[in-house]
Amino acid sequence: MNRNLRWLIFIILVLILAIWINTPNNPGKEFLNIQRSFDTRFGLDLVGGVQALLEADLPDDTQITAEALQTARTIVENRVNGLGVNEAVVQLAGDRRIVVELPGETDPEKALETIKQTGLLEFVDFSSLAVEQAINLVGSRIETDFATASETQATSLVTGTVSSQVFHTVMTGAALKTVQVTADQLSNEPQVAFELTPEGTQIFRDYTSSNIGQVLAIVLDKQVISAPTIRNAITDGQGVISGQFTLESANALAVQLRYGSLPIPLKIVESRTVGPTLGQDSLNKSIIAGVIGFSVVILFMILYYRLPGIVAILTILLYALVTFAIYRSIPITLTLPGIAGFLLSTGSALDANILIFERLKEELRAGRTLGQAVDLGWRRAWPSIRDSNIATIITSTILFWFGSAFGATIVKGFSLTLAIGVGVSLFTALLVTRTILGMVLEFFKPSDQELWFGI
Repeated sequence: MNRNLRWLIFIILVLILAIWINTPNNPGKEFLNIQRSFDTRFGLDLVGGVQALLEADLPDDTQITAEALQTARTIVENRVNGLGVNEAVVQLAGDRRIVVELPGETDPEKALETIKQTGLLEFVDFSSLAVEQAINLVGSRIETDFATASETQATSLVTGTVSSQVFHTVMTGAALKTVQVTADQLSNEPQVAFELTPEGTQIFRDYTSSNIGQVLAIVLDKQVISAPTIRNAITDGQGVISGQFTLESANALAVQLRYGSLPIPLKIVESRTVGPTLGQDSLNKSIIAGVIGFSVVILFMILYYRLPGIVAILTILLYALVTFAIYRSIPITLTLPGIAGFLLSTGSALDANILIFERLKEELRAGRTLGQAVDLGWRRAWPSIRDSNIATIITSTILFWFGSAFGATIVKGFSLTLAIGVGVSLFTALLVTRTILGMVLEFFKPSDQELWFGI
């Protein structure tokens, strides 16, 4: 099996995979116990939704660590994903702000209320209640005696509590070190295992040693989410929360315990509802312009480059399928700027083919054989292709950093789709064009080079 045939088989397999990923309503595939769906995700400018800008609710001279802001971003992302907005974009903007975009969200008030929740996690003493009373409070709101300066306002907003009793907070979520879902060794039922910090270990050791048989409630934002009974003293800082959990509910609880408490208070400084009409109209016009432009390109490539032009069209089609499959697999939320980045990278892929074919024609004019012309044409065009595409990728990286640092999602989307497209264009220039053209010339050796190559 020669080199071109081996690479052709690989290209065909990549093409089949790309077509499968791009199939509409693809149910996806489970890999390493993770279900991966392949959906086309659209941004605010195409489907509308809610955009909000969050800022640390602290004095300007207060130092905020990058780790604290990143943790807050993760918590906010988990909350908005809980709304069912799978295409949500949550990213940092500078050293004090977080940008949240919720494409397709139809209830902005609910979304913003979820975002600005305090997220206070508490382990609350329910020893004054019977076990049945404690279990009946799961899902209800209660009052506790814990409040910090940043949480006082949120606590005062809690309404609908079940009684006037104020329960004692043993410790907060700040004492958690790790949380994960495990299975009970006897019943194999899901349960939530946790490990505490050294300070939390000491507090838990003292409390559980003197309250065996009592209920220690897990409370998030003053709402009871679990009411487990202390079976024995927990002295090593490791414990298990068991109950009638499904795998989904256990995972949900683990996420709440792991990300329940915001390290810094946040406030919404700006929010707006975005309509999709303008974006959809622009998208429709862009599609029409793209079809017209691509048709002109096909006509030009065939008339000017003849046989290599046909190969270039096949290469560009493969490039488009692979690039779009990558967008759906990551996944990337497509916006109008992102689509513009994809179209620009398509031009780069076409430029690479033009460079190769122009070199090929020069070698044929110099009297080289077809095999020699293809090999020399590609080798002499490759440095220009490589350097120009690497320069574009470097520029895209700088733009992506700028978009991430300053919350410019338009710039970030454009740079990301452009960089991925250019990367795929390098693959097609390096492998696909050369392989397909080589295979064609192995089985078809035209005698009239002027007719078939336009020289």
